[in-house]
Parts: sequence; C-alpha cells; structure tokens
Amino acid sequence: MKDNQLIYSVNELTKFIKNKLEFEPSLQNIWIRGEISNFIHHSSGHMYFTLKDKYSRVKCVMFASHNQRIPFIPRNGTKVLARGNISLYERDGQYQLYVNQMQPDGIGSLYLAFEQLKQKLEKEGLFLSDMKKTLPRYAKTVGVVTSSTGAAVRDIVTTIQRRNRMVSILLYPVSVQGKNAVPSIKKGIEVLNKHEEVEVIIVGRGGGSLEELWAFNEEVVARSIFESKIPIISAVGHETDYTIADFVADVRAATPTAAAELAVSHQLEIKNHLEHLKQRLNKAVFYHLQKKAEKLEQLKRSSYLRSPQKQLVQPTEHLDRLKDQLIFNMLNRMRYTREKLYKVEAGLSTLNLKNKLDYSNQRLKNIQHRLNHIIMVYIKNQKLKLSSNVRQLDALSPLKVMDRGYSLVYNEDEKIVKSVEQIQIDQKIQVKLKDGKLDCQVKKVEEET
Repeated sequence: MKDNQLIYSVNELTKFIKNKLEFEPSLQNIWIRGEISNFIHHSSGHMYFTLKDKYSRVKCVMFASHNQRIPFIPRNGTKVLARGNISLYERDGQYQLYVNQMQPDGIGSLYLAFEQLKQKLEKEGLFLSDMKKTLPRYAKTVGVVTSSTGAAVRDIVTTIQRRNRMVSILLYPVSVQGKNAVPSIKKGIEVLNKHEEVEVIIVGRGGGSLEELWAFNEEVVARSIFESKIPIISAVGHETDYTIADFVADVRAATPTAAAELAVSHQLEIKNHLEHLKQRLNKAVFYHLQKKAEKLEQLKRSSYLRSPQKQLVQPTEHLDRLKDQLIFNMLNRMRYTREKLYKVEAGLSTLNLKNKLDYSNQRLKNIQHRLNHIIMVYIKNQKLKLSSNVRQLDALSPLKVMDRGYSLVYNEDEKIVKSVEQIQIDQKIQVKLKDGKLDCQVKKVEEET
C-alpha cells in the first residue's frame, strides 16, 4: 500500500456514494416500471415495498405525504410505474427509490380506483335493485344538484318548463369538479332531503373527461345518494359516461335532459292520462247507471209493485186468524184460572183453622211431657249406677283394708315388701298402720312352708 493511498471508513464511503447518487440529476426524477412485492403499509402511513422485474429488484419507500394522493390501493403483484429519486439508506448501505408518484402500469390509476370502489360498493349491496326507490309519477317539485352555470342546469330547467310549467324547481348549486366538488354535492343532497316538498332529485353535470367527472366516482357522493330518502336520478356526462353515482342512483339518465324528462311528466301526457281516466270514469258511471236502470225495470215488472194491495190480502187474513186465535186462547185461560180460584176458595171455606191449631198445640204439649219423663228416668238411673260404682271403689281402698288390722311394709327404698325373700337380717324397714308408721329393724326372718 502506498503512503498517499486514501483510506475510507465504511461510513465515509457510504456518505460518498450517497452524495454521488443524490447529486446525479438523471437519478432525481426517474420513472421505474416494475411489479410490487413485499408490500407493507405501515401504521405510520408510509409504504415500504420492492419493485422487481425478471432480473433485478430495488427497494422503495413512499411516505404518507405522497401515498395519500394515489387513487388506488397498491397490492403485491400489481405492476406499476413509480416516479421518484434515488438515494442511499446509510444504515444498510443500500440504495432505494423514494417514490413520490405511482400509477398502475398498462391501466389508468383512475380506472383502477373506479373498479375497486365499484366492487366494494357492489359487495355492500348499494347497487341492488331492491334498494331502488320508485320515482313519483307526477312530481310537483324537483330538486337539482348541479353547477348553476353549466349547460346541464340549463338543459334541466328548459326541459322541465317545456314539459310542465306547473312544476317547481329547487336548485342547490354545487361545484361539479375540483376539490370542493365532493363535499358540496354531499351537502346539496342532504339539504334537499330536508325540503318536504321535493319529490325527486336530479344530481349531475354535463360531459367532461374522466378526471372532470371524477367527483361522481367518489365514495362520499355514492353513499350520500344511497342514503337519500328522496329518489335520485343521476345525470352525469353523456350517454357513454358511466360513474359510480349512476350505479347507486335510483334511476340513471343518459343526459341531464333525459333526467328532466324522467323526473317530470309532459303536460300532454298528463292530459292524455286524465282523458283516459275520464273515459274510464264515464264508462264506469254509465255501466253503473245501466245496471240500476235494469234493476228498476225488474222492480217495475214485479208483482209487488204492480199491485201492492194484493200482496197485503193474505197477510191481512193471516193476521186476522192470529187475532182470533189469540182472543180464544185468552178467554180459555181466564176461564181455567177462574175455576181454579173458585176451587181454592171452596177448600178454604171448609177448613177450620182454629181447631187444627189447638190440636197441634195439644200434641206438642204431650210430646214435651213424654220427653221430660224420659229425661228424668235416665238421670235417676245414672245416679244409681254412680252410687254403686262409688261403693265398689271404697271397698277396694287400701285404707279400708288397714282399718281391719292389716299393715304395709316398706323397705329403705320405700318400695312395698311382699315377701320375706326381700328382707335381710338387720335391714331397716318401715311399717305403715291405719293411724301411723313404725321404723323397725329385722332381727329374724322365718319363711313359712
């Protein structure tokens, strides 16, 4: 090694190469085509991924401040064109592309974003026909959300007034392109929904490029249309222009003029419809009157109306017979009742109530006397039976036995001694007599054989 040979540290070499890269003009605004792999969308918002082709790969970084503007969501396998500058990440000593712009390769980024949002909202059911609201047949007030200076509003107003001057138009002017377009369109739909007289809303604008129509492909506008309680007709661009708003709207019109024709019925059409209703009503009234006339003719031919007196003859005769029968029955009933009354009066006159009452009282006294006698005899017998039982109990009393000279012997436990086998020599005993007791001690025991 020569003495004047320059020796770099690793860091010095890294910084040297980094400066070379960053000061190379051709590397500061460079486009790279490649396929995304190892894609990571960090919680900080930054995107880290690798762009690769058949032979090489390069690491890339796209900071959150730049990736917020891309209209599509990058994924692994997506082929893209990335624009940025080349620099070197000193820690790893590895060069990488700092991306500030990115778009799909071979397909426009807006078209890709359109397809992604369309698939998302379709999965959520925002395009289902069951969710579509029906347009009013004869709207009297139409709300319009569009630019107040564009050709679309002129076409809408002219068409509505030409078709029916009785219809009112409520315009909510909005920006239809640019950064204010989305919030103003959303606000317009919300405001018109608060007007009860508005029966249908036209949301749209005239023709333009995909970028100029892009506000109607934004998710915010799509959800505002879907959440509207009033039916919405989308009228964006020309017949060949399809936006997300067209899919979400209740009805899609090819042009603003067509939207106005869908929203408002023509006066002539209304007149024809009223004429048709008038003819139907006349036919219905004529048919009804004809039926009534036929019914009236039938009634006129009816025997009831031709000779009503004849219709009363038989009922009158029947009524007379019923009257006679009623009188006859009443007389029979009165006669039967009267005879029954006579019989009762005759029976009462032959009955001596006082004698029967005296007889009953005497019979009652006899019964009472017999009952008293039976009770007295029973009491006497019971007293005799009781006296006999008392005498028997008194004869069995121990006191009576002791009165005849007998006594009772108790041992020390105050139990009656019934046999000499219960007594021991020198045992103390107690002898109870008729008029007292003796405490004794046994000197001798003799058992009788």
